[in-house]
Amino acid sequence: MGMTVLMLAPGYPGEMPLFTRALAELGATVLGCSNGPAHELPAEVRPYLSDYLAVPTLFADPDAAVEPVRQWLRGRAVDRVCCLWEPGVEVAAVLREGLGFPGQSREQALRFRDKDLMKQALAAGGVRVPHHAVARTEAEVWAAAEQVGYPLIIKPIAGAGSMDTFRCDTPDEVARALPQLRHVKVMDVEEFIDGDEFTFDTICAGGDLKYFHVGVYRPRPLVARTNEWISPQTLSYRHVDDPGVAGGRAMGEAVLRVLGFDTGFTHMEWYRKANGEVVFGEIAARPPGARTVDLMNYASDIDLFRGWAEAELFGTFSLTVERKYNVACITKRAIGQGRIHRIEGLGRVRDRCGEALCVVDLLPVGAPRRDWKSTLLSDGYVTLRHPDWETTKALADFVGTDLTLYAE
Repeated sequence: MGMTVLMLAPGYPGEMPLFTRALAELGATVLGCSNGPAHELPAEVRPYLSDYLAVPTLFADPDAAVEPVRQWLRGRAVDRVCCLWEPGVEVAAVLREGLGFPGQSREQALRFRDKDLMKQALAAGGVRVPHHAVARTEAEVWAAAEQVGYPLIIKPIAGAGSMDTFRCDTPDEVARALPQLRHVKVMDVEEFIDGDEFTFDTICAGGDLKYFHVGVYRPRPLVARTNEWISPQTLSYRHVDDPGVAGGRAMGEAVLRVLGFDTGFTHMEWYRKANGEVVFGEIAARPPGARTVDLMNYASDIDLFRGWAEAELFGTFSLTVERKYNVACITKRAIGQGRIHRIEGLGRVRDRCGEALCVVDLLPVGAPRRDWKSTLLSDGYVTLRHPDWETTKALADFVGTDLTLYAE
């Protein structure tokens, strides 16, 4: 008998159909559940779903979703409950506990969502985390700022990525940030770590680390999120044994042990200061976004969507990982507002990058510009790869400077 998987948010974000496909191709019966109607599911995910339930309040009130899901299942056995979208990680845990299914518990999931609980657990386990404090009111933010000191970061306690995140070097900057955070119920006020920002991404099965990836942001996301002219880059390291990332790898493995992560994808961010000290950033029980799994696949010519599915279903990981390339994803933001009316430099990029180009996915002429503050992929992206690290960076910088989209 094949396994049955309840997949939450099977069609969103954009990579989710690929994970759903992998489960089905490995023989699983995939039952989908999300907050939108079935007709809104992407066409590419529908063939891989055996059934689908829409629960409009699924992510707003997961406890209330337990009974509708129970009634819908009508006694069907479920072997795994999966959700790889950040807001649904805790929802999946609520359904597991409410319906008696195996997997990450609500308490465990909270340590991957609540940045205060996360850092408390890791600090107790000997991991270097930023000094921080929790705040629910403006008065508590001011008190936390006094405690943490400047420069500092204010961000949602259960946020994803760098959305609603502010660096404040002075009290005046805190005062300017607070009105923009009034919709955030609980905030984390933490020490600003001055350094380069990296990732440590993993696939685990039964508590064993089966695959890992090291990436770096150029520049760090907080800078990219506050400067529209920047073409942000995410780069995947080929030489993961480089001494410069050894501290981050060791920290990442310690984080997984302390938090007791069992099976699935994780995405951790960490900092390396100028003096070489490594400091934990945060971790999520999901894959990295913004097509970073694609970077991992291009680095080794493998299918990690399938690798993750194998780990989830069978507790094994049979892919052969040969790290052949460094890979870079460069996202582009158009100049101007309105609709894309001109793209310049694409021919030069194709000529210079040649076989290094993997993907060119830009908004077409006539398409409306996206809101650069609310999407990681902005108005499109270019992915390239090369065996040499310095060449990879040089090609990525060329795409950043010589490819331009204009909107009006």
